[in-house]
This record gives sequence, structure tokens and C-alpha cells, in this order.
Amino acid sequence: MKKNGLPFAKFYRNNPGLSRVFKWGRKLKKFALITGASGGIGKATAEMLAKEGWNLYLHYHQNEAAIKELLSICRHFGAEAIPIRADLATDGTVKTIAENVFHLDAIIHAAGISHYGLLSDIDEAAIDKLYRIHVKAPLLIIRQLLPKLRQNAVSHIVLVSSIWGQAGAACEAVYSAMKGAQIAFVKALAKETARSGVRVNAVAPGAVGTNMLSRFAPEEISDLEADIPLGGLPNRKKLPARFLSCSRKKAITSPARRLASMGAGICSPAWRKLQRNPLCFFAD
Repeated sequence: MKKNGLPFAKFYRNNPGLSRVFKWGRKLKKFALITGASGGIGKATAEMLAKEGWNLYLHYHQNEAAIKELLSICRHFGAEAIPIRADLATDGTVKTIAENVFHLDAIIHAAGISHYGLLSDIDEAAIDKLYRIHVKAPLLIIRQLLPKLRQNAVSHIVLVSSIWGQAGAACEAVYSAMKGAQIAFVKALAKETARSGVRVNAVAPGAVGTNMLSRFAPEEISDLEADIPLGGLPNRKKLPARFLSCSRKKAITSPARRLASMGAGICSPAWRKLQRNPLCFFAD
């Protein structure tokens, strides 16, 4: 079957904004797996996708109350949502997730933890947990589910990394290393999967108003906001729209691109000013 003279797969790969259809015209349902869906960025991403008509696999570990609330929101938008409980820091996680995933169009790895302190003070168990959640788990999950993504004309993989994966941060050396590993993985995998229609991208947020900042005192948050030229922490609900809309553009795969918060353009004076302060960056 052809559309506008092109095979269906190639036509929809070149026109990612169009709904995919069977040859008799019925729309295919779209499914996305979101890890860390109970967290701030993961939850905001799930809400946005549900509103756009996506069906969701919602991974979480402990925050059952947040997932129940999110399931209710998804039902409100008419989306099918399947909760998957698994600890990414333990063995067997990939099997648990893969057994609950059937059709799949996108993977968004938003799960993550942070650790503040000097490298000399962190123990091996904490390093291993950071590694498993930020590096090993997404690699194994994507490896297991990649064949499902390749069945589509166009599929998406997005890893939520961090600006510290590019710039590094004192007292977060291990966290910075893990986020840097995510970015390197994205750049490599994108080269492997580009011709099969699987677009791989990373986003590198700076400070975002989520529970990850809950350990900071109010005055420390105020100091952090004061360092951001455009004022205030980025709204976590605006992040998913930025990086997912960017991922849908057919020419974009692999970079951890940094776009300034609050609408500053890449060539604007605000962009050049923000470039000198990595705390106010996020990527899409």
C-alpha cells in the first residue's frame, strides 16, 4: 500500500505529525512507557500525553498515591493507563516491565534520584544505586523493548538527563557522571536506530521545581532562583511539551539540546546571557 506515491512506513516516517493508520483507515493507538511516572517531570509528561490521546504504561516504585491520582487524570482524558511497579535499583526490573508492555511507540526515562555530598563521603552502595537507576536500568529496558519500537514507522526514546551531565557540579560528582553517561548513550544509540525510524534524544534540565529540591531550605531556593536571569525555576509542566515537540521533528535525533527557559530564542540576547549560567537551562 502507498500514500502519495510512498510506501506507508516511509510516508509516515517523513510526516511524523500525522496519525498512523491501518490500510483501511482506522487510527492506531499510541502507547508510551514512562519510567518514574510518579515524580514531578514524569507525572507532568504523563498528563500531557494523556491529554494528546496517548495510552500509557506508568512505571513507579513507591509513590502509590501519586500513581492513583495520575490514573484518575488519564481516565478523565480517555486514555488507557497501566501501572507497573518495579524497583529500578534491583535485578529483575526489566523482566517485570517487559512482561507488562505490549504495543509501544515511545519510551521516556524520567526516573531518577539525586545525591548531594563530596565524592570522598559517598559509599559504594549509593554509587551503585545511582548507576542502576540512571544508567543500567534504561539501557536494559531499551534493549529489551527496542524490537517493539522498530515495528513502527516512527518511534521515540527520550531520556531526562541533567545540565550537570554536560557541565558537572561540585558535591554531585557521581550524579553528574551518571547523567553524562546518559547523554553519551543517547548520542551513540541515535546513530544505531536513525534509519529504523527510532529517534533518540535527551533533555538536560537545570533546576526544576520538583521534590528533588525538597531538601533545600527556602532561602537556598531563593538564592537559586536569583541566579536565573529570567527569574524563577522552570515550570515542570512546560518541560514535556518542549522536549516532546522537539523529538517529533524528523530532523532531530541524538543531541542533548539546551533551550533557554521562558521562551528565549537560540539567537536572542537572552540566550547568550543564559548560556553563561547553566542553572537556567533545559533541553528539548
